[in-house]
Amino acid sequence: MIERYTTSAMNSIWSRQAKYQRWQDVEVAIVEAHVELGAVPASALEEIKAKAAFDLKRCDEIELETRHDLMAFVRNLSENIGESGRFVHLGVTSYDVIDTALGIMLRDSCDVLIKSAHALGTEIKRLSLEHEHTVEIGRTHGIHAEPITFGFKCANWYAELTRNISRLELARVELAVGKVSGAVGIHAITSPEMEQIVCSKLGLTPDPASTQIINRDRHANFLNVLALMGAGLERIATELRNLQRTEILEVQEAFAKGQTGSSAMPHKRNPWNSETVCGLARLLRGNSHAMLESVATWHERDLTNSSLERIVFPDSCQLADFMLNRLTSILKGLQVFPETMQKNLRQMGDLVFSEHVMIALIHAGMSRESAYKVAQRNAAKAWEGHDFKTSVATDPEVTERLSAEQIEEMFSLEHHLRFVGHTLNATGVR
Repeated sequence: MIERYTTSAMNSIWSRQAKYQRWQDVEVAIVEAHVELGAVPASALEEIKAKAAFDLKRCDEIELETRHDLMAFVRNLSENIGESGRFVHLGVTSYDVIDTALGIMLRDSCDVLIKSAHALGTEIKRLSLEHEHTVEIGRTHGIHAEPITFGFKCANWYAELTRNISRLELARVELAVGKVSGAVGIHAITSPEMEQIVCSKLGLTPDPASTQIINRDRHANFLNVLALMGAGLERIATELRNLQRTEILEVQEAFAKGQTGSSAMPHKRNPWNSETVCGLARLLRGNSHAMLESVATWHERDLTNSSLERIVFPDSCQLADFMLNRLTSILKGLQVFPETMQKNLRQMGDLVFSEHVMIALIHAGMSRESAYKVAQRNAAKAWEGHDFKTSVATDPEVTERLSAEQIEEMFSLEHHLRFVGHTLNATGVR
């Protein structure tokens, strides 16, 4: 991943140095298990713990010969340890180490993402509470529909984010597995007891039925969860982009002093942060598709998953964390314009209450078709310049069925929005 879209929290997990350190942790845990089971002397473990070290440059030199990064790493560890180095990587295959280390890295990545998602949720919740009663027009198909509040819109975002956090938490459990089951997973050299010891030391659960690798359905599910979360972040960012359109301008991203919106047009204030989130969401979806292609392997394993995983795992984790942090930053600095929201709401006068007119007439005994026609007929007059509320209030088919008080309630914004608080409560915003 290019540095522009990385976060320090994910770098601490996915840098090459960090990955190799997890490999070392697994190798040491394997030796510890051998010692507990009496296969390796305790003195060897002491020497291994005291001297185990690796150097990436030296690993690269060895890999020129081995053409195998894990074995280059093992040789580098062994040459630094000395005599007891012969007990490193004893009885295990490369992916006993690689996949077990991967389980640690993915588990820890989930922890980072869950923390970042909660931080985003805090900002969404704040906006929802602050703007519970900030009225704006709801839109369907890009066209004015009925009044909502900005707080209601944010509560909808919060509900989706909460579901995505739950999916991450479930994925974390599924990913926190390791294997020390040998070349094809049959425990020919290492016992299930040893596997349990190693995994316990590393905070993992043994995969109950691994081959040479841990089955990739777990990992594909994780990337699908990230893609789905990314789609949710994109949905928020897309809405923010639309609300920043010049002809709408109900919100605006923070614009710093000296910031450049366009190299050619000095007046521009573009929603570029939101656009960045939308663009990166596409990469998450692409990576999830690539991982789905890696679930199927030949027999007990092949190498088709290896190359793409070097890209999709770190990149997807980095992108997801970057997107969460970027959207959190956007919302922290978001400018909300209630006056513009009110102005936009009133562009169509009281036409936005047409459904209330229809429903009230139905309750008064009119058929749905007839009630629809009455509301639509008066709405048509409004498109020609007449006041919709006045037209309805003087329509004989309305006045013979509804009282002045009932007509007034049909056009009451407070009545229309009376259950907004329910949504904030139901979603956990309040």
